Amino acid sequence: MARYIGPKTKIAKRFRDPIYGPDKYFERSQESDQRHSKRSGKMSEYGLQLQEKQKAKYTYGILERQFKNIFHKASSKKGITGEVLLQLIEARLDNVVYRLGIAPTRAAARQLVSHRHILVNGAVVNVPSYTLRPGDIVGVRERSKSCEVIVDSLSRHNASAYTWLEWDANSMSGKFMQYPEREAIPENIKEQLIVELYSK
Repeated sequence: MARYIGPKTKIAKRFRDPIYGPDKYFERSQESDQRHSKRSGKMSEYGLQLQEKQKAKYTYGILERQFKNIFHKASSKKGITGEVLLQLIEARLDNVVYRLGIAPTRAAARQLVSHRHILVNGAVVNVPSYTLRPGDIVGVRERSKSCEVIVDSLSRHNASAYTWLEWDANSMSGKFMQYPEREAIPENIKEQLIVELYSK
């Protein structure tokens, strides 16, 4: 399975949630659906669990095999498996680049990492799925600091939006201080349903 690169509103409509951020087309379609809805019956328990897993995958832009591997890693660690799963996903380099505001979307963050614009602890890392550890420093490569996409994204970003990250505007770098607590992660994902799906 390749990553989805089609219309984002179409995916948001499937989950009835603007998973890619504010979307005026999604809002219009929801109003239209409410007026003309003909759906009946309830989704099965398995259907709800599968939908939640798919929602998480599309939100973070993770492929099926990668997602399954992260789940198995989470289930082997101490703590609540669902919360650990989201913490490990949040610790991915592409996600942290997005959270720090270096890129406007997770897809753009993956591209910046792949194109060698991003440093981790002073060294170039071009693997979007690279897992950060508390204390790691994520920065912009010196010759990339004037890149229009990065400068524009940072100008629109609220540097203090996420309590587990620390941003230094002067050096254009951020510190991954700790794994986030579940209540601090803003994504509307019911991780327990994902745990139940994989536990079958």
